[in-house]
Amino acid sequence: MSYFSPKLGIDLGTTNVLVFVPGKGVVLNEPSMVAVSKAEDKRGSHKILAIGEDTKAMIGRTPEGVIVYRPMKDGVIADYRVTEAMLRHFMKKALGWNPFKPTVLISVPAGVTSTEKRAVIEAAVKAGAKNAYVVKEPILAAIGAGIPIHEPLGRMVADIGGGTIDVAVISLGGIVASTSVKCAGNRLDRAIVDHVKKQHNLSIGDKTAEEIKIKVGAALPLQEEITMLVRGSDTVSGLPRTIELGTNDLAQAMSRELREMTQAIRKVLQETPPELAADIIDNGIMLTGGTSQLRELPELVYRRTGVMAKLAQDPYYCVAQGTGIALKHLNTYQKSIIAKK
Repeated sequence: MSYFSPKLGIDLGTTNVLVFVPGKGVVLNEPSMVAVSKAEDKRGSHKILAIGEDTKAMIGRTPEGVIVYRPMKDGVIADYRVTEAMLRHFMKKALGWNPFKPTVLISVPAGVTSTEKRAVIEAAVKAGAKNAYVVKEPILAAIGAGIPIHEPLGRMVADIGGGTIDVAVISLGGIVASTSVKCAGNRLDRAIVDHVKKQHNLSIGDKTAEEIKIKVGAALPLQEEITMLVRGSDTVSGLPRTIELGTNDLAQAMSRELREMTQAIRKVLQETPPELAADIIDNGIMLTGGTSQLRELPELVYRRTGVMAKLAQDPYYCVAQGTGIALKHLNTYQKSIIAKK
């Protein structure tokens, strides 16, 4: 490939988009959000007002005529036109001024359908890519976590993001068994919002819930509990109020969602051929993705599956780094690369 065709790896997540440029690393990490006006233009489209980082400050504070939302739902495109605009914006931002069209490699969830794959490729090409490839997230997460995926050994990866948990057993560069469940970080945030409302009569937003999850959340009760003060509005009086929330309270609040996530890992283990299952017992389960950083999650996975789980180095960046490595060795990873435009 010529020097003139720049390369970009895109971790197209439900909550965040990360762009990787070979030789530079992750150059962009922004929320996968857009702000659009409710009013339609002559063509019946809504005008896009802001994308990514610029929209974050608007959440929960928008005037009447503006909506802020995520065009990606559970890791797949829910709003085609807006996703295309979002991709164009991020590609332009990552490349700066460059007259040449980039070769783009994008991550997709393990359970993605061929129609959904096509939609991602078309959106990337329309957004200005010369060639677009899509690769399943667990493969990229494994590559980014430094797992030698081409060995004839069973390796298991659970990539837990905002919209989905993608679990896969990889051997000889391909996926042997996998599942993708639409229960991950965002669902944990919702569980916290519901719990605070039900138990404490306090209304909080998703942004606050995410902050609570990061600061004091855990997958299992802790011996030394961490607490924090949470502000919100009283559901009865509507006035602002502050409460104290603790880790053990939250572990209980998120238990249903966490059970669904560990269930996904168990399901893939049950479908794994015995030879590969033996390898997994030796090597353990590799956890990647932003949500995998929840306190005590490896311990919870171990308790529910009987297999040791360990957190990858830089779990949040594994998929993005995987796109970078796969771009560098496109020919080697040809088998794992799904489609090309």
